[in-house]
Amino acid sequence: MARLILITGGARSGKSSYALKVAEKISKKRVFIATCPQLDSEMSARIRRHTEERNGRGWKTIEEEINLDGLFPKRVQGMGVVLIDCVTLWVNNILYMLGEENIDDCKIKELCSLWLDKIMEYPGTVICVTNEVGLGVVPENTLARKYRDLVGTCNQLLGKNADEVVLLSCGIPLSIK
Repeated sequence: MARLILITGGARSGKSSYALKVAEKISKKRVFIATCPQLDSEMSARIRRHTEERNGRGWKTIEEEINLDGLFPKRVQGMGVVLIDCVTLWVNNILYMLGEENIDDCKIKELCSLWLDKIMEYPGTVICVTNEVGLGVVPENTLARKYRDLVGTCNQLLGKNADEVVLLSCGIPLSIK
């Protein structure tokens, strides 16, 4: 059974860097699951910076924007730690792929549960990075509110099932669970 660690916080709070350090302490056999699609030059530059941060540190990278449940067990077999970065972008990808009218709280719970069930069978540590999206102002448009709600629903499910939850604020990790 996997050990699940959820790392959350606001944008640019240090979540990804912290997650890398935690994972590197756990195992030399590690894989980074990148969920971010390359949509424009600015996003490509961000992806490149994150990739460079992992260079020379023993990371295998798998790009998987949608099918997180398909990773377990075969694609990550033999890895001591799997780092999924990030859940927030995965929700974005699901919302885009399925369309706004085809996804609600029940559907995101179902999709998140699919890969969460696979994670729980995994014989290693899985670290999920996600944004805490519920601390800001209520978004002004329907789609943004729906996105915020879907991420919140997914985060709650992961948090309840996680062995450890860490909130990063200003680069400082705060243990929640």
